[in-house]
Amino acid sequence: MEDPKKRERDRNEPFGDLMKSMNQLFHEKPVKGFLQTMDDFFKNPFPFASSFHVDVAETEKEHIITAELAGINKEQIQIDILDNYITISVKSAEMVTEEDENRKIFRRQQSLQRSSRTIPLPQPVNENKVKAVYQNGLLQITVPKQQGKRILIDES
Repeated sequence: MEDPKKRERDRNEPFGDLMKSMNQLFHEKPVKGFLQTMDDFFKNPFPFASSFHVDVAETEKEHIITAELAGINKEQIQIDILDNYITISVKSAEMVTEEDENRKIFRRQQSLQRSSRTIPLPQPVNENKVKAVYQNGLLQITVPKQQGKRILIDES
């Protein structure tokens, strides 16, 4: 009488050879490098977009938004306000020019990256009262809270 485990193994062996071939294919250099690149892309598809951290703190009278923008110039930062949203945008442009020994350009490359973060606040923002300061790689935006009018209730 034949061993049932051996029969099962023999029946699955054609797939075993196929799996072994597929495994070898995925571990060879060109395919492995491509798959690693794909893995890296999906781990961080937009490296610059997620590269600045934003923190929002609240006091009794204001909201304080702090963005970490190390290595960015003030001219690259744009702040937009719409209703109760504040959007911080950062544009980074880089141009690389390579010349040969006769100072003739043989390669020019330009890249433009843009990233932004939008921060929702609980009430509409009065853009005339917002203050922004950029110092030592930190952007700090101070948004005063709007003071609503308190309604007194009369007794009838």
